[in-house]
Amino acid sequence: MKVLTEAMGKDADQIAVRRPRGRPKTVSDDARRAEILNAARATFHVLGYGGTTMDLVAARCRISKQTLYRLFSSKVELFMAIIAEHRAAMLALPRDREENLPLTEALEQIFMIDIDEAAEHDREAFIHFVMGEAQRFPEVAALLRTHGAEQSRKMLADWLNLQQRRGLIEIADAESGARMLMNMIFGAMITLPGRTNDWPDRETRLRHLRHCIAIFVAGVQPHRKN
Repeated sequence: MKVLTEAMGKDADQIAVRRPRGRPKTVSDDARRAEILNAARATFHVLGYGGTTMDLVAARCRISKQTLYRLFSSKVELFMAIIAEHRAAMLALPRDREENLPLTEALEQIFMIDIDEAAEHDREAFIHFVMGEAQRFPEVAALLRTHGAEQSRKMLADWLNLQQRRGLIEIADAESGARMLMNMIFGAMITLPGRTNDWPDRETRLRHLRHCIAIFVAGVQPHRKN
């Protein structure tokens, strides 16, 4: 790890030497943030949370540390942004409040149960990475809990509450319903580190995920009054 970190540091020095002179191209803050997050994610994967520094991220992005700190005040904030970005790859929320899809279809879209195999691999690889880092660094565990699972559950509970206000479902506790859904779907969708994927194929798992959603939807159907 030390050798790799030193090598990346040398690369940063070489990048600084090769940086062209003259007026730099104007890049919007949003585009710059996206570049930084891509570089930071790759650096975290290679060096881990402990081995990644803001200096290394700035060097890989070929930007000044001043620019980096203007957009992300610390490594914690940078990692928090990566978790938030990943959350959007787990749940397609929030949604258009006027959306009028059947509940089953909306939930299938929210959980993105039929994403392609490459995206599925990336999603699972990130989960394995952050769970491993959370065991080593308490701050990562806290970020993962607060800005990952808890925030996702709150967004899903808010969506369920909206469906109840619209009269589309009846649910006594939206927070409990969100937890139930996430446990069912993510429990089948993600193979946790150290466990074996026992699904015979992706199609079998997809059928199971749809079955889970169908069972939940049937359980929250409004009771019709006679």
